[in-house]
Amino acid sequence: MSGLLAVDLVRHAVMISLMVAAPMLLTAMIVGILVSLVQAVTQLQEQSLTFIPKLAMVSLVFLVTLPWALSQLTEYLAGILRSLPTLVP
Repeated sequence: MSGLLAVDLVRHAVMISLMVAAPMLLTAMIVGILVSLVQAVTQLQEQSLTFIPKLAMVSLVFLVTLPWALSQLTEYLAGILRSLPTLVP
């Protein structure tokens, strides 16, 4: 296996990982900002108020995007397994 091929495989794996994680990370960021704004306006500084809404929304987004994420990861794995005989000399 050449160095360029290894770099391409790692790059593709990182891109797939970012694509699969992006919806949950963006949801956590948006909910965190909204809860922080509500806390700043009401001057209510309770730590559980930031954790519980984030957990609920990230769980919901995870369940909604799970079929898509699994299909992306399965497609990537199938591509790697199909190209495996060409990678090993």
